Amino acid sequence: MTTPFPFVSGAVLTAAQLNAITTLPISAKTANYTLAVGDVGYRVQMTSASSTTITVNTGIFAAGDTIWIQNMGAGTCTITAGTATVSTASSLALAQYGGGTLVFQSASAATFFSGGGNSYGIATGGTSSSITDGGISYTLLSFTSSGTLTVSKSGLFDVFIQSASGGGGGTSTTLHSSGGGGGGSVFNATVYLTANQTITLGAKGIGGTAAGTSGSSGSKTTFGTLLVGAAGAGGASRSASVINGGCGGGCSNGSNLTGGVGFVGGSGGNSTQDAANGGAGGGAGGDATTTTPGVGITSTFTGSSVTYGTGGATSGGANGTNGAGGAGRSSAASGAGGDGTDAKVFVRFKA
Repeated sequence: MTTPFPFVSGAVLTAAQLNAITTLPISAKTANYTLAVGDVGYRVQMTSASSTTITVNTGIFAAGDTIWIQNMGAGTCTITAGTATVSTASSLALAQYGGGTLVFQSASAATFFSGGGNSYGIATGGTSSSITDGGISYTLLSFTSSGTLTVSKSGLFDVFIQSASGGGGGTSTTLHSSGGGGGGSVFNATVYLTANQTITLGAKGIGGTAAGTSGSSGSKTTFGTLLVGAAGAGGASRSASVINGGCGGGCSNGSNLTGGVGFVGGSGGNSTQDAANGGAGGGAGGDATTTTPGVGITSTFTGSSVTYGTGGATSGGANGTNGAGGAGRSSAASGAGGDGTDAKVFVRFKA
């Protein structure tokens, strides 16, 4: 039973009505709606398969008025500030089964207190597959080329970016070593999306030629306006200038290569034959006295354990994989440095 709310002067309530005094009556809606003073103390319940709005205007409510808002439909219901101000620490876009309490501080300002966490959304784009990570089933969208994430239902999405890596330096003589390329930055985040996102993947850095040029840096990756993946720096040839990138590439002849995200490359030695390893997302590159490139980051985001963003080594000239930097050339043989790796973006949501 629902209490006959609001009460009127002289009303006589039954015991059952009094016992139900904590039960909020439902104001059912199926289309866009603007809150009215009669909604105070009610549950405004939206049920629609399409996107809807609940608009809040000024001059209608008083300080202390409260309204519970809940979305039962598959379509996103967005609490929209009309002429009033609505603040929240959560999201005003309610996915199915989302809800919370709207509390007015004044006639023109309200705060929305979310009644629970947001649920996962639904999207399409890239290559779709079904995976399991940690016993949880997900739909995984893999982007190996630039494209659009099309959001069909607002909600949470897990995003993993493996940025492009740098190419290794080349060398034209067996007396001059060159550095390994930097690994691309690697990170993941959970974001709330209500609209489509343009994904632009960064291109790999190309290894330096046998004429002794440095490897080029990769280019950055963007996920809408929300996330940016910094690319790895190219590995330097002997006496080349510093190259900056997401993770520093290796170098020769004594200089560090620095990066804004991730770790720096190693230091070259004093000898013309000494070169350094590329830095990576998980650690700095080894200097000229070691053969250890920067460590990558191992993740099970795609359903299996993969290491991403390893720094390029100083020898071999091999191409990178999974965000690893291209290898430089050692003093044992002249030749071109290895290419880096193009960026990838993975998006997943609970199946």
